[in-house]
Amino acid sequence: MATKILTIPDYLAHLDPVKGQTMQTILDVITQNFPMLQPKIAWNVPHVCLAKTYVFGMAAFKNHLTLNPWSTAVMTEFTPRLIGSGYVVAKTTFQVPVAWPVDQVLLCDLVHARLAEV
Repeated sequence: MATKILTIPDYLAHLDPVKGQTMQTILDVITQNFPMLQPKIAWNVPHVCLAKTYVFGMAAFKNHLTLNPWSTAVMTEFTPRLIGSGYVVAKTTFQVPVAWPVDQVLLCDLVHARLAEV
């Protein structure tokens, strides 16, 4: 996105409806299960933070969404589970389909693991 995004609703408004709904659901799952976390925009994409510490980030791309638990240790721990579920895994992120049936258990487990570090 070439323009500076200031809010999560602004970010979601730039997406097609399927991506926007999937990302909104991801944010809802995290913020409903972890009410101490605050959503915000950083680097032009949505994140959730605990005070000034990044806990989870996400970004929409043409054919996938990239999710980031902000921890190489968490990614290392979860890589077998993520690969076993068919996700594309990198060192610090993983990709899910645009129309991902949001795995609430996985998201909560990732956020719990990240919060245990901070």
